[in-house]
Amino acid sequence: MVKFVCPEGKRRQGQLCFQAPKGAADGEDGTSGASAELKALISSFRPSLTPKEVLHLGAFGGTYFRDIDSAVTGKRHKDAWKELPKSWLKGLDIRRQVARDWEDYDATVNHYGVKCGNTLEEWENAGWMHPQDPYGWFQWYCRFFQGRRSEDDPRQIKRWLKICGPTGRWKGNLIAKCVKANRAYNDPKVSPVVRQSLLHWAYELTAADLREKKKEILQGKGAYALPRAELFEVHRQGLKRPAASR
Repeated sequence: MVKFVCPEGKRRQGQLCFQAPKGAADGEDGTSGASAELKALISSFRPSLTPKEVLHLGAFGGTYFRDIDSAVTGKRHKDAWKELPKSWLKGLDIRRQVARDWEDYDATVNHYGVKCGNTLEEWENAGWMHPQDPYGWFQWYCRFFQGRRSEDDPRQIKRWLKICGPTGRWKGNLIAKCVKANRAYNDPKVSPVVRQSLLHWAYELTAADLREKKKEILQGKGAYALPRAELFEVHRQGLKRPAASR
């Protein structure tokens, strides 16, 4: 049984926010509270999509909550999707969009219509999977969003930050490609595989994030700085307007 100790994540001023666990560190009761470091880490965790939004946009080829044989728990896990709130699942075809077999991965289910992601076995062999959440990061996120807090939270948040945070490598990769191609932040033709991968981590590129990172790129700084000739062309043309909503 998963225990939820904090309020569900909330969107405030367009950003998702989460609460750190309360307790002794807050002077309220005898339970263990959150350290200042943990509070700062949780405060820095700002995905742009809720778990419900990820599922409804279309993700994981419809396979994420399939039945699995977990190498980290030594158990077979069935019907894991039943743990999710009914409101998240309303309007979804479970067999097609949520719990289809891995062998039946369907790229057309995905928001960007492309296949991406590793197999469960690859994640397990890489050492990323823990028994607490044998399905992986998105299962952790579903539970964290609902209010569970655990000792694995710092590790999982740090993983997200390395991918989607202020210096996240895949977010930076996508921004650089938009700048290089002179395309808008939400143009689906720019690297749909990277966009789909980021969506699996509950992130979609925003205009604000592109504006912030673009300054660094156009100044020829950072890991995604462009060669001088490409910088000149981007400066000359400017960026196109946002693409129409999908």
